Amino acid sequence: MTSRIIALALVATGLSPAPLLAQGKGDKSVVQSNADKLKDEAEAAYANAPVAEAETKHRDAVTIAGRRYGYTASAGTLTLRDIEGKPTASMFYTAYTLDGVRPGTKRPVTFLYNGGPGSPSFWLRMGSFAPVRIQTTSPEFIRPAPYDVAPNPYSLLDKTDLVFLDAIGTGYSRPLGDMRPAAFYGTDEDADAFAKGIIRYVTKFGRWMSPKFLLGESYGTLRSGALAYQLQERGMALNGVVLLSSIMNYGYRQPGLDQVYLNYLPSYAATAWYHNRLADRPADVATVVAQARAFAVGPYMSALAKGQNIPDAERDQVAAQMSRLTGLSPDFIKRANLRVDLPRFQKELLRGTAQTVGRFDSRYTGTDADAAGERPETDASSDAISGAYIASFHDYLTTTLGYRTELPYRLSARDAAGWTWNWKHDAPGSGQGQNNPNTAIDLAAAMRANPYLKVLSMNGYYDMATPFFGTENDLGHMMLPRAQQANLRFTYYPAGHMTYLNPDALRQMKTDLAAWYDEAVSDARSATPPVPPSSSAAIPAGDTPN
Repeated sequence: MTSRIIALALVATGLSPAPLLAQGKGDKSVVQSNADKLKDEAEAAYANAPVAEAETKHRDAVTIAGRRYGYTASAGTLTLRDIEGKPTASMFYTAYTLDGVRPGTKRPVTFLYNGGPGSPSFWLRMGSFAPVRIQTTSPEFIRPAPYDVAPNPYSLLDKTDLVFLDAIGTGYSRPLGDMRPAAFYGTDEDADAFAKGIIRYVTKFGRWMSPKFLLGESYGTLRSGALAYQLQERGMALNGVVLLSSIMNYGYRQPGLDQVYLNYLPSYAATAWYHNRLADRPADVATVVAQARAFAVGPYMSALAKGQNIPDAERDQVAAQMSRLTGLSPDFIKRANLRVDLPRFQKELLRGTAQTVGRFDSRYTGTDADAAGERPETDASSDAISGAYIASFHDYLTTTLGYRTELPYRLSARDAAGWTWNWKHDAPGSGQGQNNPNTAIDLAAAMRANPYLKVLSMNGYYDMATPFFGTENDLGHMMLPRAQQANLRFTYYPAGHMTYLNPDALRQMKTDLAAWYDEAVSDARSATPPVPPSSSAAIPAGDTPN
């Protein structure tokens, strides 16, 4: 549809691709100028085109736990509208629905998205719980094409239909008409757009009676906190929210605050354990993580609170203990004032080998040209997978799903001109806006109002983009009543930010999610609310991995 709109727009404006072909090879500037003009006209044609929701469909099947499931894979757009009905944006999605499901079904549906902010959902789409995924193994660079894309035996399709949504300005999602990108580029603006997109999907496909779930990754978890509350305020009570590799509170990322160093310490310890940099290395990663947690909330927190007034003897003692947990030298730690920033840790841990550890997944290692530098020159864990994910998604979308458009698929909204993000957030009950959002407040409000709302926090030990101990801190300060604390659970995996890169972790994640979905749906159908716990808070900060 979009191709026809653009073609008509070009004819109407007197433009044609022919002049491009007529240009000599030596006149590259003219060719590029015409190409840019055509691209601008194409974008303008899309922005001013009549509103229509496109969709392509593909029938397929996947075997999960020995049972074959037929499904329909769809790629399409949802038109978002303001309160007066004016179209404001087109949101792109890919969806997977079990065959035989009709409008009004009580089968669960889950909405999934990545974060950024400014990232489309193809990472989750190609790697996690869809019926088809790219095959990944050990933490090393994925070989160039061709890539191995195959049916996913760990898909969630046996438990829920799946709808992957792209944020406005990412992927094929765009503002419409005279709407400016700034109307969607912000904490609250983004959550509002996703609420409208989800409500539109539920209404269009008759899913109001379905149990509804959110699954967000990274910044997508911050979105989920605000979104759960916004949807509930608009009459859509959720059954569950899955937080994958969370960052709920950006306030801790401000310079001069010590909480971020506490948050990182257990992740540093896990990474040092993985790379065998500990003198007294425990048998498993959970043991060193438990030791690091205890140190972080005890001697380390006390030492950082003293600032420059810490006694020399205490500084020496804390540096020595921190060294035993992180593999860094006591001298380096003291020169960093006991506060080791992430890039320094990535560079310093394997100092002498010319290798650095990854940020998204610290199992990955890279090699810098400058072995003496202060920080890694690149993120090895991102370099290792990006090409494979991007190429396989484009091929799957066009070859298998048959989706065609002249629009470029934006790998990030940050690629567009004028990108800026409004970090201000109106948290419920705060009485004043936040400059650095903490949507754990929103999620807590939704959980207090809805006693059936389940929240599952899934974490990778080697994720240093959103460290798990920070998540435990954020969710542990939601101040939930005892009954709602039982609705909050944590799981841990031997993986990084994209936990599903490790197939062993993905297998366990599927097992954990399957049981969690069954419980969430069952509790919602029961006659009485969940029974409150009889003992202390249900935040198992010291749990061993599943």
